[in-house]
Amino acid sequence: MKFTAQDRLENKLKKKFKKKLGILGGTFDPAHKGHIKISAEAKKKFRINKIIWAITKQNPFKKKSLFSLKERIKIAKKITSKQKFIEILFFEKKIKSNKTIKLINYLKKKYNNTDIYFIMGADNLINFHKWYEWKKILLKSKILVFDRHGYKKKLMKSLTFKKFNKKKLEFIRFNKINISSSKLKKI
Repeated sequence: MKFTAQDRLENKLKKKFKKKLGILGGTFDPAHKGHIKISAEAKKKFRINKIIWAITKQNPFKKKSLFSLKERIKIAKKITSKQKFIEILFFEKKIKSNKTIKLINYLKKKYNNTDIYFIMGADNLINFHKWYEWKKILLKSKILVFDRHGYKKKLMKSLTFKKFNKKKLEFIRFNKINISSSKLKKI
């Protein structure tokens, strides 16, 4: 199949105007300014058009949530009300799954001609190799890993870091906010 000058021009324009969608997934139990900070940094650094906070009913690696799903969505919407680039969504009923790869597949179909950026804290990368179809997540999205205090040594020993360090992972150093949902629950 030969490409015409018109085909090459159309492909060039598609690449130039390709959209970028970020996904920050988690229980957000509760959502806090650290989530906003990493979302804003990802948007700025990678020119992401929109970031979806994909709230999950229950993280399979964590114990029961402190707040109900409804409360967590409400809190997340309240603290992001001035951040127009962040959208709070719950997909599990629609896609009939809580698996990240299922969400990425769904969003790739819904948002044609879009690059997917999956955003996570360094603490999540340590056990990333235990996630359902984790290698497919790496194939279908760019992983943005935000540094978290106290996780660097563990992170560098992780299977995912050793196998895919430079290929599909982007590490972001930034002025960390010393806050986590776990710490907030203890207050």
